[in-house]
Amino acid sequence: MNHLIVSFQPVGGAYLFKEVGIPMNRRKFMKSVAGAGAVVGAGAGIIPSIPTLSAAAVPTVASGIRLGISSYSYWHFRDPRMPIEEVIDRAAALNVSGVDILHRQMESQDNAYLQKLKRHAFRRGIDLICLSIHQDFVDPDKSVRESNINHTKKCIRLAHALGIPCIRLNSGRWGTIPSFDDLMAQKGIEPPIPGYTEQNAFEWCIDSIEKCLPTAEKYGVHLALENHWGLTRSPEGLLRIARAIRSQWLGVLMDTGNFLDDPYPKLEQIAPFTTFVQAKTYYGEGEWYTLDLDYHRIASILNEAGYTGYVSLEFEGKADPNTGVPQSVALLKEAFGIQ
Repeated sequence: MNHLIVSFQPVGGAYLFKEVGIPMNRRKFMKSVAGAGAVVGAGAGIIPSIPTLSAAAVPTVASGIRLGISSYSYWHFRDPRMPIEEVIDRAAALNVSGVDILHRQMESQDNAYLQKLKRHAFRRGIDLICLSIHQDFVDPDKSVRESNINHTKKCIRLAHALGIPCIRLNSGRWGTIPSFDDLMAQKGIEPPIPGYTEQNAFEWCIDSIEKCLPTAEKYGVHLALENHWGLTRSPEGLLRIARAIRSQWLGVLMDTGNFLDDPYPKLEQIAPFTTFVQAKTYYGEGEWYTLDLDYHRIASILNEAGYTGYVSLEFEGKADPNTGVPQSVALLKEAFGIQ
């Protein structure tokens, strides 16, 4: 039997085979290894094990993407706040499969309210697919970081009580530009707190997430780190954190609208590690900015990476959500081939 002996190194989401010089994404790599009957063993030149993050995040066959709606689509942090029950009803009427709950939109955290939401979703045939929470691990004060760790653990337990298998994580940011409007005007870039560096911030964030992992594993709730503002504004920053934490309970949340310049190569970089997707649309112009996103191209990127999970609509336009959300659902269904 011939042994497949190669030398390769990870380059972004791809693996570069030095002997033949062929770039190969992970899905194609796995198929080639299976087809060749590769032998994995000790010694130089033998194929090493695939990093935990990649193995956990990337299925080998792309199919079965389902569509959800984020409750944020109906509430952009301005009154009136739409009840989650009504979002569930609208999702059912639009024939989507799930609802992604914005934590700050919930009316209560009491168990009776949580169970009422779970029952309501079940009776409407809707899955509760993600709990999108806010926390900030970028702070030199250890007590502040501990408070955010405890908040994240509490939200993991809330998600478990709701039957939700995933929560959205933020890395946090420096806060040296207090106004979010001003931060958006600077494309999410802000200077560090004087006396500290990004190296400090990455260490705080990685340590904080690691402290949340035992709770996530205990309750069976996956953590999905979003390409948001702060440390995860770039794919390099996002993957620096994700690769440092080698756990099957942490993956990447791809927000299609959070790479403001030349998004598609950046989305390609994070796609192999993606375990949840939030898809932005901007009918009526965006609240802070507007991107003209090609969802056929994004669907192709996710398909090539082997993604098979949920795509959750985050409508962020100024149009009435009663028209903007149905338009967005139709757009995403067509692009992803969802009936």
